[in-house]
Amino acid sequence: MPSPYRALFAAPGTKAFSAAGFIGRLPLSMMGIGIVTMISQLTGRYGLAGALSATVALSAAALGPQISRLVDRHGQRRVLRPATLVAGVAAGGLLLCAHEGWPDWTLFVFSAGIGCVPSLGSMVRARWAEIYRGSPRELHTAYAFESVVDEACFIFGPIAAIGLSTVWFPEAGPLVAGLCLLAGVFLLTAQRSTEPVPQPKEHHTKGSALRAPGLQVLVGTFVATGAIFGSVDVVTVAFAEEQGHKAAASLVLAVYALGSCLAGVVFGLLHLKGSGERRWLLGVCAMAVSMIPLQLAGNLPFLAVALFVAGLAIAPTMVTTMALIEQHVPRANLTEGMTWVGTGLAIGIALGSSVAGWVIDAAGADAGYLVSNAAGALAAAVALLGYRRLNRPVKPEGIDEQDERDQRDEQSVA
Repeated sequence: MPSPYRALFAAPGTKAFSAAGFIGRLPLSMMGIGIVTMISQLTGRYGLAGALSATVALSAAALGPQISRLVDRHGQRRVLRPATLVAGVAAGGLLLCAHEGWPDWTLFVFSAGIGCVPSLGSMVRARWAEIYRGSPRELHTAYAFESVVDEACFIFGPIAAIGLSTVWFPEAGPLVAGLCLLAGVFLLTAQRSTEPVPQPKEHHTKGSALRAPGLQVLVGTFVATGAIFGSVDVVTVAFAEEQGHKAAASLVLAVYALGSCLAGVVFGLLHLKGSGERRWLLGVCAMAVSMIPLQLAGNLPFLAVALFVAGLAIAPTMVTTMALIEQHVPRANLTEGMTWVGTGLAIGIALGSSVAGWVIDAAGADAGYLVSNAAGALAAAVALLGYRRLNRPVKPEGIDEQDERDQRDEQSVA
């Protein structure tokens, strides 16, 4: 590893919780596509398969921030283990119902229960924030590394899920995803020394962390950003099928994630100065502009190159987003704030993939990338309109006006 990354893992416990987080995050990319592959093989009903996958995504989007809010109040171990058990039981129920051919409504009930899956990426990032609080350079490198881990999951996870369900047996993909979730969560929560200590009750906001104006801008922008990702995935598969090489779609999408991986590694090595808000705005606009060449792709090689270039803007923007969340959400609500951004992405992915599917059915794969372009333009518009809100970070919790005056008096005496 380059020296900044070696130094990052010098802190005790960091290698262990990062490895556990990687295992626990694989289901994020495996479960949805695993369910689609399983149901399509068992029943041949792609409509049902897609609806069940969307149910899991929307349920996780609704329940994820609430679970993270409980984590901020009570700690990771006390909340994550029971929540994961509920998700694991629901996943097992879904596999049983699918295998036995039970009524469709039972599949939807258990799919909704899988939404209790916790946001492992937010939990790991919260541990990094606890260790390197007050050390922005190290925290920047840590967030970059975690963005690379996210992209690695999305490179290998779908390939593993599809391969297991097609080569072994239909339920194998979701089954392995569920086992990875259980193993990752229990390994992570067994490491008590690096677990963030819950803040006192009075430091928590009365309502949701989403009440923070800056976080609203970040989440709104990432709903549109998620629509970029969701539409690109669906349209790329359809485009590859029209080109007569549907199997190559997974490789082309892997190149997209690879571009983000490489950019994340390099970005973590940089010691950046200046406004994080401005870097974030430039990153969002770069993602929007990078969608334009996709409309011009006439073959798969050109599309792969265009997606690789587009991927270069993803990880740096995500890293900057995580740093901004710390500025706009009280420390006591940090995990919830990070999860809200992931929720925005999940909602956007579901919307983007659905709209892109309708456009492809009506006008073909070439027209599908118009959805990606529209989503990029929307993301840039929301970011531009909300940019001023990002220049007003929240006050640290527990500091009132009298405390600020006392601090200023002490500094003047010194």
